Amino acid sequence: MNDHQPRKRFGQNFLVDRAIIERIVKTVNPQASDNLIEIGPGLAAITEYLLPLCPTMQVIELDRDLVDHLRGRFGELNITAADALKVDYAAFYRPGKPLRLVGNLPYNISTPLLFHLLSFRELIADMHFMLQKEVVDRIGAQPGSKAYGRLSVMIQYHCQVMPVIAVPPGSFRPPPKVQSAVVRLTPHRQLPVVAEDVGVLSQVVAHCFGQRRKTLRNGLKSYLSDVSTLETVIDMDRRAEQLSVDEFVAIANHIAQCNR
Repeated sequence: MNDHQPRKRFGQNFLVDRAIIERIVKTVNPQASDNLIEIGPGLAAITEYLLPLCPTMQVIELDRDLVDHLRGRFGELNITAADALKVDYAAFYRPGKPLRLVGNLPYNISTPLLFHLLSFRELIADMHFMLQKEVVDRIGAQPGSKAYGRLSVMIQYHCQVMPVIAVPPGSFRPPPKVQSAVVRLTPHRQLPVVAEDVGVLSQVVAHCFGQRRKTLRNGLKSYLSDVSTLETVIDMDRRAEQLSVDEFVAIANHIAQCNR
């Protein structure tokens, strides 16, 4: 199906570089008994390598033409024709078989999809995703860097982050205008620091980075009637980009306690 025209509305850029594909498969290292799910298999560039190693793998594909192509090419492949952003990933979980996710994610949905998947963190063993390199840089960014933001904090709260493969534009058809990279996200089996209310943490992080030029003293007034109570927790003259994940959790926990 090499004549399939990549669709902009689906953010399709098909991986065609065999050397990169083989490196991805080696990095994922799928086992026959894995509960493996590929998101957005496209023309099956990675699927055809994964399937012989894990015959029970499943794929999630939105493009109906590609779904028909996959069914015709791989009769034994388990296919879910759906929008990955709306899938209930808990439905794929089997006791003792956490999910292993892999995919070349469309750049236009990568961030919302990552946040959607975080809600299933406890059911996931690991995730290997091809993303825009800028997004991978943001995910792994440290406090004080320009790339550090909401995505950095929330993913690092839930997962260990490890960039594993750099992928140039020429590895795709059509070539994107950006650099890409594969990242491994491994959900923490035991959280290094625990937020009493993850919803509050998410709101606080989003709010603070939405006003990243403001100090915490000015930025958190809408969350706490008396922001001075936070002085015992954090230096209120600092800004969001200077705070570690642990410090954001400390702020969120204080706010959650005050709002009880």
